[in-house]
This record gives sequence, structure tokens and C-alpha cells, in this order.
Amino acid sequence: MNNLVTDILAPKTNLKMKIGLYFGTYNPIHIGHLAIANYMVEFTAIDQLWFVVSPHNPHKSKNNLLDDYQRLEMVHRAVDGDDRMRASNIEFNLPKPSYTVDTLAYLKDQHPNYDFVILMGSDNLENFHKWKNYESILENYGVIVYPRPGFDRKKVQVHKNITLAEQAPLMEISASFIRNAIKAGKDVRHFLPAKSWEYLEEMNFYK
Repeated sequence: MNNLVTDILAPKTNLKMKIGLYFGTYNPIHIGHLAIANYMVEFTAIDQLWFVVSPHNPHKSKNNLLDDYQRLEMVHRAVDGDDRMRASNIEFNLPKPSYTVDTLAYLKDQHPNYDFVILMGSDNLENFHKWKNYESILENYGVIVYPRPGFDRKKVQVHKNITLAEQAPLMEISASFIRNAIKAGKDVRHFLPAKSWEYLEEMNFYK
């Protein structure tokens, strides 16, 4: 495990902007997402974090997934006023289903002066070998892994481009918990950023 770097605290670099890509459906975005994002921009080497909102896969059942732009709007409101973070709809107009390797190639073509890093939970890393062209991703991009509850460090793949953020806060809050709570008539406003909650309430989402 000696090749596994943990909690990079390297100073930010002005040579090339390092962008952390935080993929998710954000259905809805909540304080757990923001806490992890805050940790990443302050305690790792990334300069800015992009919340990449995943579009609905047309080949899968929608269930309780909100419209793409409704989820994007909640993310926009969540990061409003924080220059360290931004909402991204980059995958909305790319071929579906979306594959991370294709998104990365498109972003690199559009932003050649940026270095892109993937942020993922330890649960996703365990299945990383099933991703399309995952070897190419590992060789060409950094991956920063944050722990999930029940995380087993031994299951983390050892690679020079994988960094384990062991000191990142463990987040047990989930979007499904929030959706179910709202459906049950519970007031969970403090589980979401205030502006996102206001939009959610205004639109009567998840009720």
C-alpha cells in the first residue's frame, strides 16, 4: 500500500488550474455534498470544484428523478456566491448514456489549460474497474477518493494517480433519505443549502 497517497495537502499551483469533477445526480443536492466539496477545495490540491450533474438516462426508468435542469438549478443555488465551486451541465448535451471517459475527453478538448481530477466515494472506487476505459482514465487523470461509511482501506486500488482523502468527513446523509422524509411530510430544510431548499419548497418537489 506504499504507493497509495493519502490526504494531499500540497499547495495550490498557479501553473495550471486543477479542476475537481464531482459527478452525481444531485436529486437533491444536500449538505453532505457541500461538506465534501468544501473539504476538497480546502484540503487537497484542487483549485476549483465542478458539480457535474448527471442527466437522466433515457434507457432507464425515471422513477423519482427530477428533470435535469431542475436538479441543475438546485446545484446552482447551492453554490451561488462561492467562486470555489460551480454547477456544470456538461453531460446534458453529450451522447447518452454518459461515460466519464468521454466527458473527460470533451472537457480536455474544451479546456486544454486545465488539469481535471475525478472525485469519487470509496464505494464507487470498488467498482471502478467496470467503468468504460478505466485504465485510460487512471493513466491520464487523477482520482481523489473520499471515504464512505464502512469503508475498507484494503479495498482501495493502489495506483500512482489515486489519492485517498482519509481525513475527509464521513457523510451518512443521503438524497434518498431526504426524498423519503419530504414525502412523509417531514421538515428537513437544514439538510439542504438554504437557497436549494427554498426552490424545492416553491416547486413542491418530492411530495
